[in-house]
Amino acid sequence: MDLFILRHGKAGESSTENNDNTRTLTDGGRKEIKDIGRWMRKEKFRFDIIATSPLLRANETAGIIARILDLKDKLEVWDELAPGEDLDTICYHAAQYGNDASILIVGHEPALSGLVSRIISHGGTTSVSFAKGGLAKIRNFSFDREPSGDLQWLLTPKHMIVKR
Repeated sequence: MDLFILRHGKAGESSTENNDNTRTLTDGGRKEIKDIGRWMRKEKFRFDIIATSPLLRANETAGIIARILDLKDKLEVWDELAPGEDLDTICYHAAQYGNDASILIVGHEPALSGLVSRIISHGGTTSVSFAKGGLAKIRNFSFDREPSGDLQWLLTPKHMIVKR
């Protein structure tokens, strides 16, 4: 399985008045995610499922990508992608799609870097850092007793967006 992991785009600042669950992308964050989606389309990315956190900024990010790739019918909300949830539950859910699947997961830090670390280092001893809009590709993802896979690449938005 190919597992792609995307951190949501730039969002508004959290404050005591704002509920973290309802923070939306900034205009710049939306533009950057649209550019990343266009890059994915140009590179012919296809996903069997686009799984997103229920939080608004991740859901908005996943929706933009799904629209650009014409995969709106592949969009699913996974509650386990909300901050603070169990990483192995995410891995188990992804593994249910089979070895030939291609899955895009959209979520938050620090869970995404923890997820990649857990998968590639058998226990989470590797340090990985995701920029907002960062995208990782893990090849040969599987989940038996523990998640495993090979990090093929980890990109920042600068790697994916072509300046015009």
